[in-house]
Amino acid sequence: MSQTTNLIVKMAPIIFVFLWATGFPAAKFGTLDAEPFTFLGYRFAAALLLLALIIFVIVRPKKIDWKQYAHSMLVGVLMHGLYLGGVFYAVSKGMPAGVSALIVALQPFLTALIAWVILGEKLSFIKALFFGVALFGVFLVLFPGFDLSDAIPGITVKTFTAGMIAVFGISVGAVYQKRCVTNLNLWIGSSAQFLGAGILMLFLSFLMESQKVVWTLNTALSLAWLVCVLSIGAVALLMYLIKKGDATSVASLFFLVPVVAFAMTWVLFDESMNAVQILGGGIVVLSVALATRYG
Repeated sequence: MSQTTNLIVKMAPIIFVFLWATGFPAAKFGTLDAEPFTFLGYRFAAALLLLALIIFVIVRPKKIDWKQYAHSMLVGVLMHGLYLGGVFYAVSKGMPAGVSALIVALQPFLTALIAWVILGEKLSFIKALFFGVALFGVFLVLFPGFDLSDAIPGITVKTFTAGMIAVFGISVGAVYQKRCVTNLNLWIGSSAQFLGAGILMLFLSFLMESQKVVWTLNTALSLAWLVCVLSIGAVALLMYLIKKGDATSVASLFFLVPVVAFAMTWVLFDESMNAVQILGGGIVVLSVALATRYG
């Protein structure tokens, strides 16, 4: 392996985490001129079309397990529909994008908790302990004045509920995928997930929105970034990491996502935190890092 190739392999997990973090400021940009569920509907439809092209032109599967495909559609409803739908809705209603990234950072803890309840997997004391510590950190971020009646701007019952739906959606989806989707090609599985999520967004768009999208340059660029770079590029990078046997490096670095996301939203939208909130955010990130390493 050449030095250049070796460097690319080592940098790939960091690049993946960076790309994943861009989804939070992109949610802010994407919902400036469009309703969240309608915008996500366009995103999933465009991603599905591109994936279909990749599957039928490049992958050319000889056989598709349609039972697994159906399971993947349900995974998509949970991991993309509820997760991204919750994040985009919360951000569109005023929740700081950096704060939404911190809330979603609780996902590894909730996934372990759900796996313990549903699959009977062992829940380590360390992970349970750090989960409680991380919740305290989130409390400091949301209520830096230690007053439940005085949350930071953008934190309402609606936005907080949407954030919790997002983290529960991706957590339950991760457990369901582990249990029910075992041998489906990643490209095909991703297409099934986008199809399931797209159907959910279509339903929510007609139920709660007016399907309003103002096609500004900002909207178009946000959609292009989310589809090409995140929905397609990140999947391709993940496949590369799996092939190289280095996918675990992504998990070990995922605690950096809220840090990177907050730095981006601070620069792009001037979303700042006071000292108490920075302490709370640090507690969340450190808890996730330590639980991943030792839990």
